[in-house]
Amino acid sequence: MHSILKTSCAAVAALGMAASAVFADGHQLSGDLKITSDMSNPAPRAVMEGLVAGFQEMHPELNIELTVVDREAWKTQIRNALGANPPDVVNWYAANRMGPYVEAGLFEDISDMYADGDLPGLDAVQGALTLDGKQYGVPYTYYQWGVYYREDIFNELGLSEPVTFDEEIANCQVIVDSGRACYAIGTKFLWTAGGWFDYMNMRTNGFDFHMQLARGEVEWTDPRVRETFANWRKLIDMGGFIADHQSYSWQEALNFMIDGEATSYLMGNFAVAAMREAGLTDAQIDFYQFPLIGDYPQGEDAPTDTFHIPSGAENKDNARAFLQYVTSANVQTEINSGDALGQLPINAESGVDADEFLEQGFAMLSTNAQGGVAQFFDRDFPAEMASVGMEGLQEFMVFPDNLDDILARLEEARQRIYQ
Repeated sequence: MHSILKTSCAAVAALGMAASAVFADGHQLSGDLKITSDMSNPAPRAVMEGLVAGFQEMHPELNIELTVVDREAWKTQIRNALGANPPDVVNWYAANRMGPYVEAGLFEDISDMYADGDLPGLDAVQGALTLDGKQYGVPYTYYQWGVYYREDIFNELGLSEPVTFDEEIANCQVIVDSGRACYAIGTKFLWTAGGWFDYMNMRTNGFDFHMQLARGEVEWTDPRVRETFANWRKLIDMGGFIADHQSYSWQEALNFMIDGEATSYLMGNFAVAAMREAGLTDAQIDFYQFPLIGDYPQGEDAPTDTFHIPSGAENKDNARAFLQYVTSANVQTEINSGDALGQLPINAESGVDADEFLEQGFAMLSTNAQGGVAQFFDRDFPAEMASVGMEGLQEFMVFPDNLDDILARLEEARQRIYQ
């Protein structure tokens, strides 16, 4: 593990001094830099303001104008903002979520920055910023998904963390025989089923196949997709999931794990805070990477937030320098610390707070996600396909015998949506 750093949001401004070593030529910028950010909640806003302050300290002759907009409002405003007189840097998301703006020619191609070595340490998620072989932005934070489990119950039952899917099934059988469910899940709002499909498909067929499906290049009725559902059904048929999960939100379903009625939860790292707040100690919780099924490098879900340069920006050199700054190892360490964003830096040379789950997630994504980093079902698939798809995934979990009808509907939707 890299060195552990911890700081307050206010200290982020001091990063101008720490990060200056990144820019070996010491070139001082001047002119303007206009940034529009959707980091509107208190902690992210403080981080964004600190980033601007740190960059300003490095370049005192630079006139920086920061505009912070509401995160939800930005989702509907961004297209207009990228049109006439756009800012020089904007916040957005990776993978398919940036696709419409790339295809419309609204995001700048910055492939040369990756090729020239100006953005080191970002290999784990470079693919998520790549369309048609070109890169269109940089990442600044992400968080891991994986299997969080009751370590005390595993110890009670004599179980070890599984590495293969066969071991996962064997563990699940012991858990079911003990009168518990293997997995908590709440599919009332659909998206959690998307996480299960992501992992089952990436492990069954590999990351590249999963992304081909997301891009509409593979039929949902393809035998390889059916194999994904067949593997998933093994867990459903053995009673691996809590009953009536379609009635629960993910937070409500978490109670089954907290009460010991279920032992595991496939979820993002944000669930750890809820587990701790409910009274589980770190001695009762642990984490493992989703087990292997096929012989493929492991792909992982790690939703990633990004910065982009609009194609119509007036100050692209200054914008490129800012992107280089926010992806540097020291800066990413600071902005993702526990009292800042509380997530994971993407630069492989960054450090993380002394939190066992952040440390495990950082190590996994930096060194053991060789397949690639996916953004999650509802980010990787187009919005309409994601909506139809997640409805089908929830239905499959409740009525697995409906698979043929579900796949036929999803294939019909694919043919309509990806025209």
